[in-house]
Amino acid sequence: QVQLVESGGGLVQAGGSLTLSCAASGRTYTRYAMGWFRRAPGKEREFVAIINWSGGSTYYADSVKGRFTISRDNAKNTVYLQMISLKPEDTAVYYCAAERGYGTPRNDYDYWGQGTQVTVSA
Repeated sequence: QVQLVESGGGLVQAGGSLTLSCAASGRTYTRYAMGWFRRAPGKEREFVAIINWSGGSTYYADSVKGRFTISRDNAKNTVYLQMISLKPEDTAVYYCAAERGYGTPRNDYDYWGQGTQVTVSA
């Protein structure tokens, strides 16, 4: 069992930056790949980024590539999503999630956090 709690969301102007954190608990946390997803108003939840269990491999959605960076600190049981050059279209609820594999479909993920709101003003 893995419990996930996101933090770090907020309101930022376009061009600004935010770093989201996802604190994990559970004995087997380090065995999981961790992903970030987001759901914008009126849209389905979409994949943003994933990092494998060791932190040695990452993958990003095209819409955030070059602007977002996913990382993890297994000693602190925390995953991060650093976001720069934010755009109004990045406005969404951001979720972290855990899976045993290394995939992007949301159905692959076993555990989810409650989400944190990110709002980017124009």
